[in-house]
Amino acid sequence: MIQSSPPRFALMVFTALILLWTALLSLPFSSSSGRMTPLADALFTAVSAICVTGLSTVDMATHWSLFGEIVILAGLQIGGIGVLTLASILGLTVTRRLGLRQRLLAASDTNPMRMSRDASASQAVGLGEIGGLLAAVATSLVVIELALTALITPRLMVAGYDFWQSLWNGFYLAASAFTNTGFVPLPGGLAPFETDLYLLSVLAVGVFLGAIGFPVIFALYRYVTGGGWRAHKRLGLHAKLTLTTTLIFIVVGWLAIGTLEMSNPKTLGGHDFWETLLSSGYMSVMTRSGGLGIIDPIDMNGSTLLVMDMLMFVGGGSASTAGGIKVTTIAVLFLAAYAEARGYKEMQAFDRSIPNEVLRVAVSILIWGATIVLAATVALLQVTGESLDVVLFEVISAFGTCGLTTGLSSEVSDAGKYILAATMWAGRVGTVTLAAAVAATSRSRLFKYPEERPIVG
Repeated sequence: MIQSSPPRFALMVFTALILLWTALLSLPFSSSSGRMTPLADALFTAVSAICVTGLSTVDMATHWSLFGEIVILAGLQIGGIGVLTLASILGLTVTRRLGLRQRLLAASDTNPMRMSRDASASQAVGLGEIGGLLAAVATSLVVIELALTALITPRLMVAGYDFWQSLWNGFYLAASAFTNTGFVPLPGGLAPFETDLYLLSVLAVGVFLGAIGFPVIFALYRYVTGGGWRAHKRLGLHAKLTLTTTLIFIVVGWLAIGTLEMSNPKTLGGHDFWETLLSSGYMSVMTRSGGLGIIDPIDMNGSTLLVMDMLMFVGGGSASTAGGIKVTTIAVLFLAAYAEARGYKEMQAFDRSIPNEVLRVAVSILIWGATIVLAATVALLQVTGESLDVVLFEVISAFGTCGLTTGLSSEVSDAGKYILAATMWAGRVGTVTLAAAVAATSRSRLFKYPEERPIVG
């Protein structure tokens, strides 16, 4: 199954995990009340955990028992590792002409990854390669999460939690940040820390690392340990595009959120300059797919919600725990538009040429994502009767597996919960499997039809 159809295998694995976690969360001892959790809420939470989204229909700090919290934490960990691994596996399938080490370090090689048109589907990734990749991904995840836990735990102890509560909640927050899930186990969420520079900075770093992806983390590791600026030449095109585009979107979102909300008394209106700078920058990072919000989106201006919609729709990096259509996808589309405007026949970036097949994949992902968001928004508008800006924000947050919410998820009927759950599932697994499927079907023909250009634009 893995070798014959990796996309189908990815769908089956994620769906099976969701069903299993739904059954576990439905059990009476998974809830603090000792009663069975309704199917819609159990399914929604399972999808949100496995797909590392962070949306919730129940109060995460009070509804679940310790067993339920462990199940959820295990789900987001397995989901995070699974997302990274399956995304990398599918990426390796596309670039199957390379060896395992070269594939793992593809983002830091001097030559960019190129799709092989003539490669046979039988050359897909083998079980041995999957094992090595899984070990590398799991190691990086554990190391980063333990480091984040060590930084968060002392701050929670200062806030009044005892050592074991601080350790548990610190690890929970660390895992939630790095996997870009967005679940918060603390009563009152992060509201008590909304101006805490230290804790917000640690969480933002965790979200940023999870959002750039495993290949880029590995490339940065080699950069730090391999000689500084000399190693810069070994950063691959993927790493450079991911980092550059991510930083651009963070800065743009930072300025937009701060400017649009600085006069809003419900959000940043009562903050001083430095608090406004901190809160707006933090919220911009969270739109990568983090979801650990400190400002209630329902209190934001409609213009700010629209900006955040666009940021969440783009999401984070490929082969990362972040959702969305991915920053490299939007980068390729902008590079294609720039090349067309300048009259170039091919896309170029960082002294490298980008094959046109990559543009084909990027356009497919954009259309796929826009179609999912449109269909889910129409369905949820019909079910809820809420305003467009509120519904669109919730849908894009679900599709981008972001987890920021206007509160709609906890208020909708069971039908609305199923719509949002399906949107999370499609947004998490859909873009990755679609990219692999489109890229893998690239083939050459022995004939060519006569060329004729339609009028476009």
